Amino acid sequence: MSIPQSGGGPIERPEQLTEYIASGCKPAAYWRIGTEHEKFGYLDDSLAPLPYDGPRSVKAVLEGLQQRYNWAPVFEGDNIIGLTKDGANVSLEPGGQVELSGAPLETIHQTCDEVNDHLREVKSIADEIGVRFIGLGAAPIWSHDQMPVMPKGRYALMTDYMGRVGTSGTQMMYRTCTVQVNLDFASEADMVQKLRVALALQPVATALFANSPFFDGKPNGHKSWRSQIWRHLDAARTGMLPFAFEQGFGFEQYVDYVLDVPMYFVYRDGKYINALGQSFRDFMNGRLPAMPGETPTLSDWADHLTTVFPEARIKKYMEMRGADGGPWRRLCALPALWVGLMYDQSALDAAWDLCKGFDEETREALRVSASVEGLAGTVNGIKMHDLAREVVEIADAGLRARARTGAAGMIPDETHFLNALKESIATGQTPADELLERYKTDWNGDLTRIYGDYSY
Repeated sequence: MSIPQSGGGPIERPEQLTEYIASGCKPAAYWRIGTEHEKFGYLDDSLAPLPYDGPRSVKAVLEGLQQRYNWAPVFEGDNIIGLTKDGANVSLEPGGQVELSGAPLETIHQTCDEVNDHLREVKSIADEIGVRFIGLGAAPIWSHDQMPVMPKGRYALMTDYMGRVGTSGTQMMYRTCTVQVNLDFASEADMVQKLRVALALQPVATALFANSPFFDGKPNGHKSWRSQIWRHLDAARTGMLPFAFEQGFGFEQYVDYVLDVPMYFVYRDGKYINALGQSFRDFMNGRLPAMPGETPTLSDWADHLTTVFPEARIKKYMEMRGADGGPWRRLCALPALWVGLMYDQSALDAAWDLCKGFDEETREALRVSASVEGLAGTVNGIKMHDLAREVVEIADAGLRARARTGAAGMIPDETHFLNALKESIATGQTPADELLERYKTDWNGDLTRIYGDYSY
């Protein structure tokens, strides 16, 4: 979830909404990689989720990072709710999940170093106070009633609204974690091609990173329960954006979509004003019931853009949103997958050739299959395992073509970050398959064993 955005001053022309997104276009030399990941914290003795406050808490972890590693605190009222440093930020999800939103970096070598440094910092604080963190797509045992609530006004509003739309919004907020990567585009045409590839192949990422086969203390029948949750959350703001594949799609059509997504809030003077279900179109005309007579700013528009949750999302950059949170090495594998597909034109063209024949029904069926069966699914004759193999091969070629070196030139490119995915292709096993096998054998049905065996 996002922190309040800084987009700019008053909106005086409707075209500013499109211009705001289009202003993210930049030449390839300036393209960057931003990796985000969330993780669950828990008390190492009781295995209970971390409360916000107290000597062993989310707050204690944030304050420890601030004091020892020179992160600048972010407050909402008197409560510390995040940290910033060197273009990165640490923030809180509704149930206390701790998120790193990485700085925009040039190579996967750099973004993986950033992830590793962050996890080492967090572990150094957590170890001292009897706390641990684990990367999974969904909380395997904790019930909704066990989850703490973070002191953020945005989440209080969203919790109320999520309870009135869909069937799983609060599960998403409080009991799931993801890893995602944010990438740039050069032009409107480049954005369109990348978004179409991102949406059509997002189910492949869901399958490869599937890591949430448990919920409420037992197997749930899915490889990615997190994906299942997103499919039943709020149809107005989630999904595969079929209109993005229509002729003439561009920035303006994406803006029209976002304008039709009901609002959550308006942020003013450090407080969230309830605008649940209201229209940004009315806000543009000074007719927002929550703030009659007032018109929005570009910062309001930037905030509203963060409240739409399709499988791939456009702001001033593009977010790939389909993967479960997971083990350490897969936090680097996700940016490797999408950078390999998106940041070399030959690879991007090959990826589009692979999926351009999928119709709307096929794309949605692949999404469902990835959630339920992981790599084992078949849709309209398309075997997910085979599709994933081709996707990873294209990404590998794209990374080789990029030839971004690491370790002072000793590592010739970024392809080794795909190794975890290549292993899944070779075995046909996702992280979820491994977890289910451990549950049946080593753990003998004792799901509490997941914490000791899979924490960072």
